[in-house]
Order: sequence, then structure tokens, then C-alpha cells
Amino acid sequence: MTDPILSLQNATLSLNGNAGPVDILHGISLDVQRGETLGLIGPSGSGKSSLLMLMGGLEHATGGQITVLGQNLADMNEDALARFRRARIGVVFQSFHLIPTMTGLENVATPLELAGVRDAFGRAAAELDAVDLAHRADHYPSQMSGGEQQRVALARAAAPRPDIMLADEPTGNLDEANGRAIMDLLFGLRDRHGATLVLVTHAPDLARRCDRVIRLRDGRIDATETVEWAWV
Repeated sequence: MTDPILSLQNATLSLNGNAGPVDILHGISLDVQRGETLGLIGPSGSGKSSLLMLMGGLEHATGGQITVLGQNLADMNEDALARFRRARIGVVFQSFHLIPTMTGLENVATPLELAGVRDAFGRAAAELDAVDLAHRADHYPSQMSGGEQQRVALARAAAPRPDIMLADEPTGNLDEANGRAIMDLLFGLRDRHGATLVLVTHAPDLARRCDRVIRLRDGRIDATETVEWAWV
């Protein structure tokens, strides 16, 4: 087996609360292979989103080691992490985090321009077309529905052609119909660009589409299921 694209070895996370440090994650060890789709499930407060943030270097582990694409995240400062994410990792949040003063096209093109991509707007337009939003390219987020805003967010995450896509409850703020459409688009983008996909979800249908599912409970890995598994 080839080296994992993403590896956590005994990773821990503690955050400072009003009453002192709060332990969020406890000794997480996990390997993710290139091209794999991994679902993270569990009850609210189990540490799913925190684990995803560690994987993307958006939170700093307080113990253990996290290696992404052969790079130890602990060796990078904030600027280096930001450059690394911009080039190698796409992130989609439950809240769309679009820039309100920019059109859909400008939102998708911005990370490409920052990375020095030639014809950033041409690639951005192609990504919007891939999520069926070419006709909304000149519209601002306030002029779009929630489903449309999430599609712009997907296009923005996919535009730099990242090696890894991280998605945190991508259908959480959407109705059932829009949620299904985003599911199809998310896996379609994964297939089109060959990216490894890790997603946090409460949606059984979305989790069942993953190659493997990790169940978290109280900041620990409670169970691992592959391909066929029962939602309980």
C-alpha cells in the first residue's frame, strides 16, 4: 500500500475554556489513502468538525503528529499553512463563507488569483459551469439562494484542483432537494478532479456514499466501517 495522503498519529486537541483547558480530541490515529472518500459521523460534540479542522491545519494539534501530503503540519507557521491549503486543500463549510461584495465569479476566481493562476477567471467560469451556475456568475451572494451559494462555495474549493477536499456538514443548511443536489455535485467534483474527500455529516445518505466511515464519540474513534454498514 502506498503512503497515506493524510495521517494522524495520536493527535490530541485541547482548547482553553472559561474553567480552564477542555479536551476535545483524545489520541486520534487515522490514515486516509489517496482517492479515498471518508465520512466522519457521530453525535453533536463528538469532535467531528474539530478533527476536520486539524486535518486542514485550521486548528493546531496540542499533541501527536499530523502529516498531509508528506508535510508535517507542525513544521509550518500560519503563512505557510495558508499557502499550503490554498494550493493543496479545498475546504467547504456548512456556512458558505462567500465574500458578500464579490460576484459568484469573483468569489471563485479569488483563490486562483492569489495563487497566481493564469486565466483565473476562465477557470472560475468553467467551475461555475460545472456546478450549473454559469447563469449566476454576475450575481452577488445576497441575490442567490442557499443552495446556489453552497454551489459557489463548492466551485471555489474545487477551482485550484486540490489534492484533498474537506467538507464540514455541506448539506446542513439546505433543504432535502438542495442537499441531494449538493451531494451529487460534491462527489462529481471529487470524481472529476480525483481528489481525496473527507466530510463531516449527519446525513445517512451522504455518509453511505463514502468508501469508509469513522464514528466519533467523546473525542475518540468509536468505530470504523467500510463500504456496507448499518446506520444506527
